Amino acid sequence: MSTTPLEQAVRNQLERYFADLGDSAPHDLLSMVNLCVERAVLQVALERSDGNQTRAADMLGITRGTLRKKLQTHQISA
Repeated sequence: MSTTPLEQAVRNQLERYFADLGDSAPHDLLSMVNLCVERAVLQVALERSDGNQTRAADMLGITRGTLRKKLQTHQISA
């Protein structure tokens, strides 16, 4: 299976993160990455939809209600 450009970008950032940590080991890395990625995706979807939550939700494949809950969780104002 070939690597997508998005997957490669995530991989590159994780390699930098580990390099910055040095000998320290991260804790709960998957949860941390999921939260960071979800926050970034929400922000980009809102930007691309000019703040229109219905369009952003459609872009993300979720309901507007779910989008609003996620925005609240991440403390993102729309």
